[in-house]
Parts: sequence; structure tokens; C-alpha cells
Amino acid sequence: MKLFFMNDYGKGAHPKVLQNLIDNNESVQVGYGFDELSSRAKEKIRKACKRNNAEIYFLTGGTQTNAVVINSLLRSYEGVISANTGHINVHEAGAIEITGHKVIELPHEDGKLTSKEVKEYLDAFHKDENKSHMVMPGMVYISFPTEYGTLYSKQELNSLYQLCQEYRIPLFIDGARLGYGLAAPECDMDLPTLAGLCDVFYIGGTKIGTLSGEAVVFSNPEIMPDNYVTIIKQMGALLAKGRLLGAQFDALFTDDLYFEISKNAIKTAHLLKQALKEKGYRFYIDSPTNQQFIIIDNDKMDELHKKVQFAYWEKYDENHTIIRFVTDWSTKEEDVRKLIELL
Repeated sequence: MKLFFMNDYGKGAHPKVLQNLIDNNESVQVGYGFDELSSRAKEKIRKACKRNNAEIYFLTGGTQTNAVVINSLLRSYEGVISANTGHINVHEAGAIEITGHKVIELPHEDGKLTSKEVKEYLDAFHKDENKSHMVMPGMVYISFPTEYGTLYSKQELNSLYQLCQEYRIPLFIDGARLGYGLAAPECDMDLPTLAGLCDVFYIGGTKIGTLSGEAVVFSNPEIMPDNYVTIIKQMGALLAKGRLLGAQFDALFTDDLYFEISKNAIKTAHLLKQALKEKGYRFYIDSPTNQQFIIIDNDKMDELHKKVQFAYWEKYDENHTIIRFVTDWSTKEEDVRKLIELL
């Protein structure tokens, strides 16, 4: 069997998550996320975020979550600003555009949007005499970590949020890998700090210990549209057995499990990163999280692929390719060491 470093959702779920599902399997619960397990999980998340008034909803996957949140917050003539490398712009098959909203892509710096770039775009738009014929920027989307595994600093995030407040548009953070970002030693924020520097974000479970599920957190509930459950259902994203998601997040946010298991991805990624450096591999970008990108000779890539599953990222030049290795909450050090021997 090949070593697996292709993504961070190849495994099932953490044993404690599965056990919570089993323990509550026989209980009779109401549907659509109004069950006791979901209510309990929401209270634990509010406590972890230190946002007692936060509104929380559980959805099954990241693409669904991005589409529901963005579509619900934008008016018909508005679009969403994203880095050109942003997940909604590259790897979600036009899920945002199919709702009728344009993804307004801006250049990135190490996978990140900068407040300078966003401000220049917003200023130019609002000064344009033809703006009534253009797609209006209605919100800003970022991911934490980014598609390249990089992190926004507290200062960078604060600058973006202040800019969004100035222009009265919401800031939305895609947190599919949020736990891995917060677990990185280079991160200078905790969950409550991040929650206070955006209007809405989501806590990813699919990539961090659940079978499926993302927890949408409106840290600024004032921006949340009315009848949000109805909106979720209209978009086909409301799970009748909402208890399945509630039970998983109830387990994740018991005894800091979410944060503890996230550390394993960073630990094993660091082990791999050090070995790659020692072996002289070239990095495409310096990622402090669980995604590591290297530039590899095409022949060596083909040879390595016979024994290891990794992700093709993009062509570098005629003779080299950028590939990605990913660790996760369940990655074993022994598998990392086997990979190191093969490199």
C-alpha cells in the first residue's frame, strides 16, 4: 500500500468522535440541528470562542458552507473579493458563480490578501463613474490557513477587518483547516482573537477529526440574515439528521480535543519539512502549517508516485512540478519517516 500524504481528509474520524455517535445512537432527537447534541456543541463552541452571543450552524462540507454563507450575505448585484489563489476561486468548481455572484480576484502575497490591495480596489471602485454598471464588492473572503498553508498575523487580520468595517462589508474566514493554523507555533492568535477579527467564520471538522461537518460561527450576529435555517434548506445544505453533525462537534469541543489533535499535523509536518530541507529540496513557499509544497524533477516525481500518494499542485517549468505533501490529525511519525527514506 502506498504511503498517503495527498490530503487531510483521507481517514475516517477520531475515535472519540465515533464513540460519541455510538453513545447517542439510540437516543431520539428532533431534526435539522435543533437536537440536544447540537445545542450542547454550540454552547461549547461559544465558550471556546468567548462569544456568548454567537450564532452557530452546522453544515456538512466546506464548499456547501462557503456557498451558503457567501450567497446569503450578498445582494444580487454584489460579488465577493478573494485572493486569486483562494479556494472559492480555484477549487470549488464555480460554486459561488452558480449562485449568481462573481468572485472578484485580487493578486495574492504568499497566498494572502493584503489590506493595501483590497483598499486600492475598493477605493477605485467607489470612485469609478461607471460603478453602477459593475459588480459591487459586497464582502471579503480569506482562508486561514491559506491555500498555500500560510498564516495571517493578528496585525494583518486586524487591518483587513478594520478596512471591511470602514466600507461596511463583512469579512468571512474559511476555516477548513483552522485548527492547524491555530496550532502552528508561528500563529500569534488564539480562537477568541480570530473570532473577534471577523464577522463570520467556520470551524472545519472534515479535515480535522470528523466524518464530515463544518461549524459556521456568526461572531457578529447582527449581519446574519433572517430565517437562516430556511436559507440553508433552500440551498440543499440542511441535514435532517442534524444530530450527526452536532454529536461530532460536541466531541471535538470536549476537553479541547479539536486543538489537541490539530497539533499532530503540525508536529509531523515539521518533521517532514526539516528532512526536506536537509535533503536539499526546494520549497515553492514557506508554509508553517500542515501543507508542504516542493519543486521536484518530473522524473523523480513519477518515480516517487509509485510508492507515495501526494497532490499534484501545478507545473513549475518544463522539467519540474510543484507537488504538495499534507499531514493531518492522524498522521503517524513512522509513515513520515518512511517517506523521508524514499525521498
